[in-house]
Amino acid sequence: MTDAYTRFIRSVPGSALAKQLGLPRPAKLPRRDDRPEPVLGPVVVLGESEGADQISQLLLTWGTDVRRRFEEVRTVGSVIVVADEIASPADLGPLVLPLAGAMRSLAPGARIVTLSRPAQGEDPARDAARGGVEGFLRSLAHEMRGGATANGILVEDGVELDAPGVIGALRFFLSARSAFVTGQLLTVSSDAGGSTENESLPLAGRTALVTGAARGIGAAIARTLAADGAKLVVLDVPGAGTELARLANELHAVPIQLDVTSASAGERLVSSLRDRRLTLDVLVLNAGITRDKMLANMTADRWDPVLAVNISSQIALTEALIGAGDVLGAQPRVVSLASTSGIAGNRGQTNYAASKAGVITFVDALAGKLEALGGTANAVAPGFIETEMTARMPALTREVARRLNSLQQGGLPVDVAEAISFLSTAEAGGLRGETLRVCGQNMVGR
Repeated sequence: MTDAYTRFIRSVPGSALAKQLGLPRPAKLPRRDDRPEPVLGPVVVLGESEGADQISQLLLTWGTDVRRRFEEVRTVGSVIVVADEIASPADLGPLVLPLAGAMRSLAPGARIVTLSRPAQGEDPARDAARGGVEGFLRSLAHEMRGGATANGILVEDGVELDAPGVIGALRFFLSARSAFVTGQLLTVSSDAGGSTENESLPLAGRTALVTGAARGIGAAIARTLAADGAKLVVLDVPGAGTELARLANELHAVPIQLDVTSASAGERLVSSLRDRRLTLDVLVLNAGITRDKMLANMTADRWDPVLAVNISSQIALTEALIGAGDVLGAQPRVVSLASTSGIAGNRGQTNYAASKAGVITFVDALAGKLEALGGTANAVAPGFIETEMTARMPALTREVARRLNSLQQGGLPVDVAEAISFLSTAEAGGLRGETLRVCGQNMVGR
Protein backbone atom coordinates (compact mmCIF):
# COMPACT_ATOMS: atom_id res chain seq x y z
CA MET A 1 0.00 0.00 0.00
CA THR A 2 2.55 2.58 -1.21
CA ASP A 3 1.35 6.12 -1.98
CA ALA A 4 1.92 7.68 -5.41
CA TYR A 5 4.61 10.10 -4.22
CA THR A 6 6.65 7.33 -2.62
CA ARG A 7 6.38 5.15 -5.72
CA PHE A 8 7.66 8.01 -7.85
CA ILE A 9 10.49 8.93 -5.48
CA ARG A 10 11.70 5.33 -5.45
CA SER A 11 12.06 5.40 -9.24
CA VAL A 12 15.37 6.47 -10.76
CA PRO A 13 14.19 9.86 -12.06
CA GLY A 14 12.15 10.47 -8.91
CA SER A 15 15.09 9.75 -6.63
CA ALA A 16 17.32 12.11 -8.59
CA LEU A 17 14.71 14.88 -8.48
CA ALA A 18 14.11 14.45 -4.75
CA LYS A 19 17.83 14.62 -4.04
CA GLN A 20 18.23 17.74 -6.16
CA LEU A 21 15.28 19.55 -4.56
CA GLY A 22 15.76 18.26 -1.01
CA LEU A 23 12.39 16.49 -0.97
CA PRO A 24 11.55 13.64 1.43
CA ARG A 25 12.89 10.29 0.26
CA PRO A 26 11.05 7.61 2.24
CA ALA A 27 12.92 4.32 2.30
CA LYS A 28 11.29 0.95 1.92
CA LEU A 29 10.70 -0.46 5.39
CA PRO A 30 11.57 -4.15 5.65
CA ARG A 31 8.73 -5.98 7.37
CA ARG A 32 8.25 -9.56 8.49
CA ASP A 33 7.89 -11.01 4.98
CA ASP A 34 10.98 -9.13 3.82
CA ARG A 35 13.19 -10.09 6.76
CA PRO A 36 11.92 -13.10 8.69
CA GLU A 37 15.12 -13.62 10.69
CA PRO A 38 14.77 -12.35 14.28
CA VAL A 39 17.92 -10.20 14.27
CA LEU A 40 19.78 -8.41 11.50
CA GLY A 41 23.45 -9.15 12.10
CA PRO A 42 26.15 -8.65 12.84
CA VAL A 43 25.21 -7.09 16.17
CA VAL A 44 27.60 -4.79 18.00
CA VAL A 45 27.03 -4.59 21.78
CA LEU A 46 28.40 -1.42 23.39
CA GLY A 47 29.08 -1.19 27.12
CA GLU A 48 31.46 -2.58 29.72
CA SER A 49 28.98 -3.59 32.41
CA GLU A 50 27.97 -7.09 33.46
CA GLY A 51 24.68 -6.30 31.76
CA ALA A 52 26.48 -5.87 28.43
CA ASP A 53 28.03 -9.30 28.84
CA GLN A 54 24.63 -10.71 29.77
CA ILE A 55 23.01 -9.30 26.63
CA SER A 56 25.86 -10.57 24.47
CA GLN A 57 25.42 -14.08 25.85
CA LEU A 58 21.66 -13.90 25.26
CA LEU A 59 22.16 -12.94 21.62
CA LEU A 60 24.60 -15.79 21.14
CA THR A 61 21.89 -18.23 22.25
CA TRP A 62 19.75 -16.81 19.45
CA GLY A 63 22.46 -17.79 16.95
CA THR A 64 23.44 -14.15 16.35
CA ASP A 65 26.83 -12.91 15.17
CA VAL A 66 27.82 -10.75 18.16
CA ARG A 67 30.76 -8.30 18.25
CA ARG A 68 31.96 -5.80 20.85
CA ARG A 69 33.76 -3.33 18.56
CA PHE A 70 32.82 -1.72 15.26
CA GLU A 71 36.32 -2.29 13.92
CA GLU A 72 35.53 -5.99 13.64
CA VAL A 73 32.86 -5.55 10.94
CA ARG A 74 32.37 -3.58 7.73
CA THR A 75 28.57 -3.47 7.78
CA VAL A 76 26.52 -3.29 10.98
CA GLY A 77 23.05 -4.82 11.17
CA SER A 78 22.14 -3.94 14.76
CA VAL A 79 23.60 -2.06 17.72
CA ILE A 80 22.70 -2.49 21.38
CA VAL A 81 23.90 0.22 23.75
CA VAL A 82 23.88 -1.15 27.31
CA ALA A 83 23.87 1.82 29.70
CA ASP A 84 22.45 0.10 32.78
CA GLU A 85 25.28 1.22 35.07
CA ILE A 86 25.78 4.78 33.81
CA ALA A 87 26.42 7.00 36.84
CA SER A 88 27.05 10.56 35.55
CA PRO A 89 26.66 12.58 32.34
CA ALA A 90 30.39 12.22 31.75
CA ASP A 91 29.90 8.48 31.27
CA LEU A 92 27.64 8.93 28.26
CA GLY A 93 30.21 10.13 25.71
CA PRO A 94 32.64 7.20 25.98
CA LEU A 95 29.69 4.82 25.70
CA VAL A 96 27.93 6.21 22.62
CA LEU A 97 30.59 8.09 20.64
CA PRO A 98 32.01 4.89 19.08
CA LEU A 99 28.67 4.72 17.28
CA ALA A 100 29.34 8.07 15.58
CA GLY A 101 31.99 6.66 13.29
CA ALA A 102 29.84 3.65 12.43
CA MET A 103 26.62 5.42 11.41
CA ARG A 104 27.51 5.24 7.70
CA SER A 105 28.17 1.51 8.10
CA LEU A 106 24.61 0.71 9.16
CA ALA A 107 22.79 -1.68 6.85
CA PRO A 108 19.41 -0.68 5.37
CA GLY A 109 16.73 -1.42 7.95
CA ALA A 110 19.29 -1.54 10.76
CA ARG A 111 18.24 -1.50 14.39
CA ILE A 112 19.69 0.41 17.35
CA VAL A 113 18.39 -0.32 20.85
CA THR A 114 19.43 1.28 24.13
CA LEU A 115 19.11 -0.52 27.46
CA SER A 116 19.12 1.78 30.48
CA ARG A 117 17.45 2.52 33.79
CA PRO A 118 14.78 5.20 34.39
CA ALA A 119 15.46 8.15 36.67
CA GLN A 120 14.48 7.54 40.29
CA GLY A 121 14.60 11.05 41.74
CA GLU A 122 17.35 10.13 44.22
CA ASP A 123 20.84 10.73 42.81
CA PRO A 124 20.99 13.94 40.71
CA ALA A 125 24.09 12.97 38.70
CA ARG A 126 22.89 9.45 38.02
CA ASP A 127 19.39 10.61 37.09
CA ALA A 128 20.84 13.25 34.76
CA ALA A 129 22.85 10.54 33.02
CA ARG A 130 19.81 8.28 32.73
CA GLY A 131 17.76 11.12 31.30
CA GLY A 132 20.59 11.82 28.88
CA VAL A 133 20.26 8.33 27.42
CA GLU A 134 16.61 9.02 26.63
CA GLY A 135 17.39 12.35 24.96
CA PHE A 136 20.19 10.76 22.97
CA LEU A 137 17.93 7.94 21.80
CA ARG A 138 15.06 10.17 20.68
CA SER A 139 17.41 12.48 18.77
CA LEU A 140 19.29 9.58 17.21
CA ALA A 141 16.02 8.20 15.84
CA HIS A 142 15.53 11.43 13.88
CA GLU A 143 18.93 10.87 12.23
CA MET A 144 18.40 7.27 11.09
CA ARG A 145 18.25 6.60 7.34
CA GLY A 146 17.48 3.73 5.01
CA GLY A 147 14.51 2.45 7.01
CA ALA A 148 16.66 2.01 10.13
CA THR A 149 15.16 2.62 13.57
CA ALA A 150 16.31 3.44 17.10
CA ASN A 151 14.35 2.53 20.23
CA GLY A 152 15.02 2.12 23.93
CA ILE A 153 14.16 -0.15 26.84
CA LEU A 154 14.03 1.29 30.34
CA VAL A 155 14.53 -1.40 32.96
CA GLU A 156 13.45 -0.51 36.48
CA ASP A 157 16.03 -0.88 39.24
CA GLY A 158 15.82 -4.36 40.68
CA VAL A 159 14.76 -5.95 37.39
CA GLU A 160 17.45 -8.03 35.73
CA LEU A 161 18.34 -7.56 32.07
CA ASP A 162 17.32 -11.15 31.35
CA ALA A 163 13.77 -10.61 32.65
CA PRO A 164 11.05 -11.82 30.23
CA GLY A 165 9.86 -8.27 29.52
CA VAL A 166 13.35 -7.12 28.57
CA ILE A 167 13.89 -10.13 26.31
CA GLY A 168 10.50 -9.66 24.66
CA ALA A 169 10.99 -5.93 24.06
CA LEU A 170 14.49 -6.53 22.73
CA ARG A 171 13.24 -9.26 20.43
CA PHE A 172 10.50 -6.96 19.10
CA PHE A 173 12.69 -3.87 18.58
CA LEU A 174 15.42 -5.86 16.83
CA SER A 175 13.02 -7.62 14.47
CA ALA A 176 11.40 -6.39 11.28
CA ARG A 177 8.07 -6.41 13.12
CA SER A 178 8.92 -2.99 14.55
CA ALA A 179 9.31 -1.41 11.10
CA PHE A 180 7.18 1.68 11.88
CA VAL A 181 8.28 2.07 15.51
CA THR A 182 11.19 4.42 16.15
CA GLY A 183 12.22 6.93 18.81
CA GLN A 184 10.19 5.09 21.45
CA LEU A 185 11.03 3.82 24.93
CA LEU A 186 9.28 1.01 26.77
CA THR A 187 9.59 0.56 30.53
CA VAL A 188 9.90 -2.94 31.97
CA SER A 189 8.69 -2.51 35.53
CA SER A 190 8.83 -6.08 36.84
CA ASP A 191 10.26 -9.51 36.17
CA ALA A 192 6.75 -10.91 35.57
CA GLY A 193 5.92 -12.81 32.40
CA GLY A 194 6.96 -16.06 30.85
CA SER A 195 9.19 -17.29 28.10
CA THR A 196 8.18 -17.86 24.49
CA GLU A 197 8.47 -21.56 23.72
CA ASN A 198 8.07 -21.18 19.96
CA GLU A 199 9.53 -17.94 18.60
CA SER A 200 7.86 -18.40 15.21
CA LEU A 201 4.45 -18.94 16.89
CA PRO A 202 4.64 -16.79 20.05
CA LEU A 203 0.87 -16.97 20.65
CA ALA A 204 0.45 -20.71 20.17
CA GLY A 205 -2.05 -22.15 22.64
CA ARG A 206 -3.57 -18.75 23.45
CA THR A 207 -7.07 -17.55 22.62
CA ALA A 208 -7.49 -13.91 21.59
CA LEU A 209 -10.59 -11.76 21.10
CA VAL A 210 -10.41 -8.72 18.82
CA THR A 211 -13.18 -6.11 18.83
CA GLY A 212 -13.87 -4.07 15.70
CA ALA A 213 -12.31 -6.91 13.74
CA ALA A 214 -14.29 -6.90 10.50
CA ARG A 215 -12.12 -4.52 8.51
CA GLY A 216 -9.10 -2.21 8.45
CA ILE A 217 -6.72 -2.29 11.39
CA GLY A 218 -8.95 -4.74 13.26
CA ALA A 219 -8.78 -7.31 10.47
CA ALA A 220 -4.99 -6.86 10.24
CA ILE A 221 -4.73 -7.48 13.99
CA ALA A 222 -6.79 -10.66 13.72
CA ARG A 223 -4.70 -11.97 10.81
CA THR A 224 -1.41 -11.22 12.58
CA LEU A 225 -2.48 -12.85 15.84
CA ALA A 226 -3.64 -15.90 13.89
CA ALA A 227 -0.33 -16.04 12.00
CA ASP A 228 1.41 -15.98 15.40
CA GLY A 229 -0.53 -19.05 16.49
CA ALA A 230 -3.51 -17.66 18.41
CA LYS A 231 -7.01 -19.07 18.26
CA LEU A 232 -9.26 -16.16 17.31
CA VAL A 233 -12.60 -14.77 18.43
CA VAL A 234 -13.57 -11.85 16.19
CA LEU A 235 -16.22 -9.35 17.23
CA ASP A 236 -17.95 -6.51 15.44
CA VAL A 237 -21.34 -4.83 15.10
CA PRO A 238 -24.19 -6.69 13.34
CA GLY A 239 -23.96 -4.23 10.45
CA ALA A 240 -20.52 -5.63 9.63
CA GLY A 241 -21.76 -9.21 9.79
CA THR A 242 -20.85 -10.12 6.20
CA GLU A 243 -17.25 -8.94 6.50
CA LEU A 244 -16.98 -10.51 9.94
CA ALA A 245 -18.18 -13.89 8.67
CA ARG A 246 -15.75 -13.73 5.76
CA LEU A 247 -12.83 -13.01 8.10
CA ALA A 248 -13.91 -15.73 10.53
CA ASN A 249 -14.02 -18.27 7.71
CA GLU A 250 -10.58 -17.21 6.52
CA LEU A 251 -9.01 -17.55 9.97
CA HIS A 252 -11.15 -20.41 11.30
CA ALA A 253 -12.21 -17.98 14.00
CA VAL A 254 -15.31 -17.71 16.16
CA PRO A 255 -17.45 -14.71 15.08
CA ILE A 256 -19.55 -12.70 17.54
CA GLN A 257 -21.88 -9.95 16.39
CA LEU A 258 -22.32 -7.42 19.17
CA ASP A 259 -22.78 -3.68 19.65
CA VAL A 260 -20.15 -2.95 22.31
CA THR A 261 -22.03 0.18 23.44
CA SER A 262 -25.24 -1.63 24.36
CA ALA A 263 -26.07 -1.78 28.07
CA SER A 264 -25.96 -5.59 28.03
CA ALA A 265 -22.81 -5.94 25.90
CA GLY A 266 -20.60 -7.23 28.72
CA GLU A 267 -23.17 -9.71 29.96
CA ARG A 268 -23.87 -10.98 26.44
CA LEU A 269 -20.15 -11.37 25.68
CA VAL A 270 -19.55 -13.38 28.84
CA SER A 271 -22.55 -15.57 28.06
CA SER A 272 -21.36 -16.14 24.49
CA LEU A 273 -17.89 -17.15 25.66
CA ARG A 274 -19.31 -19.51 28.28
CA ASP A 275 -21.64 -21.11 25.74
CA ARG A 276 -18.63 -21.83 23.53
CA ARG A 277 -16.48 -22.88 26.51
CA LEU A 278 -13.87 -20.30 25.60
CA THR A 279 -11.30 -18.78 27.95
CA LEU A 280 -9.58 -15.62 26.78
CA ASP A 281 -5.84 -15.15 27.17
CA VAL A 282 -5.73 -11.96 25.07
CA LEU A 283 -8.27 -9.16 24.73
CA VAL A 284 -7.64 -6.56 22.02
CA LEU A 285 -9.94 -3.54 22.39
CA ASN A 286 -9.77 -2.12 18.89
CA ALA A 287 -13.33 -0.93 18.18
CA GLY A 288 -13.34 2.81 17.54
CA ILE A 289 -14.99 5.59 15.56
CA THR A 290 -14.43 9.25 14.69
CA ARG A 291 -16.91 12.13 14.44
CA ASP A 292 -14.61 15.07 13.76
CA LYS A 293 -15.75 18.66 14.20
CA MET A 294 -14.32 21.86 15.58
CA LEU A 295 -15.44 22.39 19.17
CA ALA A 296 -17.44 25.48 18.13
CA ASN A 297 -19.62 23.13 16.07
CA MET A 298 -19.47 20.09 18.35
CA THR A 299 -22.78 18.60 19.45
CA ALA A 300 -23.78 15.74 21.71
CA ASP A 301 -24.66 13.52 18.77
CA ARG A 302 -21.01 13.74 17.66
CA TRP A 303 -19.41 13.70 21.11
CA ASP A 304 -21.31 10.95 22.90
CA PRO A 305 -20.90 8.07 20.38
CA VAL A 306 -17.12 8.60 20.16
CA LEU A 307 -16.69 8.43 23.94
CA ALA A 308 -19.12 5.50 24.15
CA VAL A 309 -17.32 3.34 21.57
CA ASN A 310 -13.71 4.36 22.10
CA ILE A 311 -13.44 4.23 25.90
CA SER A 312 -16.69 3.57 27.79
CA SER A 313 -17.20 0.25 26.00
CA GLN A 314 -13.66 -0.81 26.90
CA ILE A 315 -14.31 -0.12 30.56
CA ALA A 316 -17.62 -2.00 30.52
CA LEU A 317 -16.29 -5.06 28.66
CA THR A 318 -13.21 -5.48 30.85
CA GLU A 319 -15.26 -5.06 34.04
CA ALA A 320 -17.65 -7.75 32.85
CA LEU A 321 -14.88 -10.16 31.86
CA ILE A 322 -12.94 -9.68 35.10
CA GLY A 323 -16.11 -9.91 37.17
CA ALA A 324 -17.20 -13.15 35.52
CA GLY A 325 -14.25 -14.95 37.07
CA ASP A 326 -14.18 -17.84 34.60
CA VAL A 327 -13.63 -16.39 31.12
CA LEU A 328 -10.12 -14.93 31.49
CA GLY A 329 -6.99 -17.07 31.46
CA ALA A 330 -4.35 -17.27 34.17
CA GLN A 331 -2.14 -14.48 32.77
CA PRO A 332 -4.43 -12.30 30.63
CA ARG A 333 -3.11 -9.64 28.29
CA VAL A 334 -5.29 -6.63 27.45
CA VAL A 335 -4.17 -4.35 24.63
CA SER A 336 -6.17 -1.22 23.81
CA LEU A 337 -6.02 1.05 20.78
CA ALA A 338 -5.08 4.60 21.70
CA SER A 339 -3.84 7.23 19.24
CA THR A 340 -1.20 9.92 18.93
CA SER A 341 -4.20 12.29 19.00
CA GLY A 342 -4.66 11.26 22.62
CA ILE A 343 -1.05 12.25 23.34
CA ALA A 344 -0.64 15.49 21.40
CA GLY A 345 -4.22 16.43 20.53
CA ASN A 346 -5.46 17.20 17.02
CA ARG A 347 -7.41 20.08 15.55
CA GLY A 348 -11.08 19.17 15.12
CA GLN A 349 -10.80 16.05 17.29
CA THR A 350 -11.54 17.14 20.86
CA ASN A 351 -13.94 14.22 21.24
CA TYR A 352 -11.61 11.65 19.70
CA ALA A 353 -8.55 12.94 21.56
CA ALA A 354 -10.45 12.89 24.84
CA SER A 355 -11.44 9.27 24.27
CA LYS A 356 -7.95 8.15 23.30
CA ALA A 357 -6.28 10.00 26.16
CA GLY A 358 -8.76 8.16 28.34
CA VAL A 359 -7.54 4.86 26.89
CA ILE A 360 -3.95 5.70 27.84
CA THR A 361 -4.82 6.36 31.49
CA PHE A 362 -7.34 3.48 31.51
CA VAL A 363 -4.73 0.82 30.67
CA ASP A 364 -2.44 2.17 33.38
CA ALA A 365 -5.16 1.68 35.99
CA LEU A 366 -6.30 -1.63 34.49
CA ALA A 367 -2.76 -3.03 34.61
CA GLY A 368 -2.78 -2.64 38.39
CA LYS A 369 -6.14 -4.39 38.61
CA LEU A 370 -4.97 -7.29 36.45
CA GLU A 371 -1.73 -7.75 38.36
CA ALA A 372 -3.51 -9.86 40.95
CA LEU A 373 -4.54 -12.19 38.12
CA GLY A 374 -1.00 -12.42 36.76
CA GLY A 375 -2.02 -10.23 33.85
CA THR A 376 -1.32 -6.80 32.46
CA ALA A 377 -2.73 -4.11 30.19
CA ASN A 378 -1.00 -1.84 27.68
CA ALA A 379 -1.93 0.34 24.73
CA VAL A 380 -0.75 0.98 21.19
CA ALA A 381 -1.02 4.51 19.81
CA PRO A 382 -0.94 4.59 16.00
CA GLY A 383 0.06 7.70 14.09
CA PHE A 384 -0.77 8.11 10.41
CA ILE A 385 -1.73 4.67 9.09
CA GLU A 386 -2.75 3.98 5.48
CA THR A 387 -6.40 2.94 5.86
CA GLU A 388 -9.73 3.60 4.15
CA MET A 389 -10.36 6.32 6.75
CA THR A 390 -7.12 8.23 6.09
CA ALA A 391 -7.64 7.80 2.33
CA ARG A 392 -10.69 10.07 2.68
CA MET A 393 -8.66 12.92 4.16
CA PRO A 394 -8.08 16.01 1.98
CA ALA A 395 -5.14 15.29 -0.31
CA LEU A 396 -2.80 18.01 1.02
CA THR A 397 -3.57 17.20 4.66
CA ARG A 398 -2.98 13.52 3.98
CA GLU A 399 0.34 14.16 2.25
CA VAL A 400 1.63 16.36 5.07
CA ALA A 401 0.57 13.77 7.66
CA ARG A 402 2.50 11.07 5.80
CA ARG A 403 5.76 13.03 5.84
CA LEU A 404 5.53 14.41 9.37
CA ASN A 405 7.57 11.63 10.96
CA SER A 406 11.16 10.44 10.97
CA LEU A 407 10.44 7.67 8.45
CA GLN A 408 8.68 10.15 6.12
CA GLN A 409 5.80 7.83 5.23
CA GLY A 410 2.55 6.42 6.51
CA GLY A 411 2.46 3.15 8.38
CA LEU A 412 0.45 0.08 7.45
CA PRO A 413 -2.27 -1.67 9.48
CA VAL A 414 0.10 -4.61 9.93
CA ASP A 415 2.53 -2.32 11.79
CA VAL A 416 -0.11 -1.72 14.46
CA ALA A 417 -0.93 -5.42 14.49
CA GLU A 418 2.68 -6.45 15.03
CA ALA A 419 2.98 -4.22 18.11
CA ILE A 420 -0.25 -5.63 19.51
CA SER A 421 0.94 -9.18 18.94
CA PHE A 422 4.14 -8.44 20.89
CA LEU A 423 2.18 -6.97 23.81
CA SER A 424 -0.04 -10.07 23.78
CA THR A 425 2.82 -12.51 24.39
CA ALA A 426 3.79 -14.22 27.63
CA GLU A 427 7.02 -12.19 27.66
CA ALA A 428 5.16 -8.88 27.91
CA GLY A 429 4.05 -9.49 31.50
CA GLY A 430 6.59 -7.02 32.88
CA LEU A 431 5.19 -4.13 30.81
CA ARG A 432 2.38 -2.49 32.76
CA GLY A 433 0.30 0.44 31.59
CA GLU A 434 2.66 1.28 28.74
CA THR A 435 1.57 3.09 25.58
CA LEU A 436 3.69 2.17 22.57
CA ARG A 437 3.53 4.66 19.73
CA VAL A 438 3.45 3.13 16.24
CA CYS A 439 3.94 6.35 14.34
CA GLY A 440 7.38 6.45 12.74
CA GLN A 441 8.32 9.00 15.44
CA ASN A 442 5.58 11.42 14.50
CA MET A 443 6.84 14.91 15.25
CA VAL A 444 4.05 15.72 17.70
CA GLY A 445 3.84 14.97 21.39
CA ARG A 446 6.69 13.06 22.94
